[in-house]
Amino acid sequence: MLSSSYPRTRGDTTAPFIEEIAAGLIRRGHDVDVILPYHPGLQRQPRERGVGLRTYHYAPHPALNVWGYAESLRADVGVRGAALLAAPLALTAATGALWWAALAGYDVIHAHWVLPNGLPAALVAAWHRVPLVVSLHGSDVFLAGRAFPLSLTAAAIFRSAGAITACSGELRERAIRLGAPTARSRVIPYGVDATSFTADPADRLLLRAELGLPADGPLVAALGRLVYKKGFGTLIDAFARLRRTHPAARLAIAGYGELRADLGRQAQAAGVPVAFVGQLDRRMTARFIAAADVYVVPSVRDQAGNVDGLPNALLEGMSAGRPIVASRVAGIPDVIDDGQHGVLVPPGDAPALAAAIGRLLDDPAAALRLGERARRRVLHELTWEAACEQFEAAYQQARSR
Repeated sequence: MLSSSYPRTRGDTTAPFIEEIAAGLIRRGHDVDVILPYHPGLQRQPRERGVGLRTYHYAPHPALNVWGYAESLRADVGVRGAALLAAPLALTAATGALWWAALAGYDVIHAHWVLPNGLPAALVAAWHRVPLVVSLHGSDVFLAGRAFPLSLTAAAIFRSAGAITACSGELRERAIRLGAPTARSRVIPYGVDATSFTADPADRLLLRAELGLPADGPLVAALGRLVYKKGFGTLIDAFARLRRTHPAARLAIAGYGELRADLGRQAQAAGVPVAFVGQLDRRMTARFIAAADVYVVPSVRDQAGNVDGLPNALLEGMSAGRPIVASRVAGIPDVIDDGQHGVLVPPGDAPALAAAIGRLLDDPAAALRLGERARRRVLHELTWEAACEQFEAAYQQARSR
């Protein structure tokens, strides 16, 4: 596998799906190496959970260590200047690292994100005559559509791939419009470790005490990087409306990102109490979600047109059995049937979002039923074992060509 992101430490929430896909394939009897750019914060052993990790250095100066790990984009709407400078170096280094690694005789080369990793993967796969699989995660397809040369590059990579996977139906359709062959494109939703995200009633009070939140009153929670496409600005507007009818409610947002100061100012201007609890590790993330009375995934299509593929935060909330209010956008409707596993609202619609949260707070029995159905769907359909079985089918398709 060639990837530009990976959890930097055990429990890190940066691109956890890459590690879970690799580890899931290991459990199914495959040998997996992941080729990664060097990052000063990467604290992983050369082999963990059976996955071989190989890093490549590309930056002649520490200031250019900005390739991947959710650091190349500025608030997910534009490429950082330093990342543009690092791009030729990183792409050349990635191609060399993968070329040498492929001498071991890989059966499949699997590139995560068509841009930037599809190009070096396609070159090495062609040189070594190895089947290529490309997986799309959202921001890559967004970038491919920003400029004609990038669109041409993505189309050429798609043509060379034996199989193309997308984490949502909407993302697959966008890729097809860019040139991905329909017959070679498939949807493989992310999975979730249901054993890690379960609701524990004791976590409600413990978590609130640890985060300095009031012990009483309903807690509305959201989780994700603090970038535009996560829709937290809409959530704060909605919460200001919600407080008129539910004055005891509290809002907590977990995550990190460039919009922290902007969101804080927005909350202050609206006069609403919002607890920004920062980045949480995987253990604390599970407890944070379990403590929520209503869990919100307010994704939007941002001003540059970028949108989530399928938010990990959504699947984690479903696994914890939380009553969910989410936006009807991107891959969210693929896994949430409105009124069955949660409540869907139009993206960016603060009044609708406030009304949906209020309805669930007012009807705990209905909220509980939605959460239970969501967890059942995870257990039956959205496990990493199910996802990795589908990746095996994609590998077989690529090899058959």
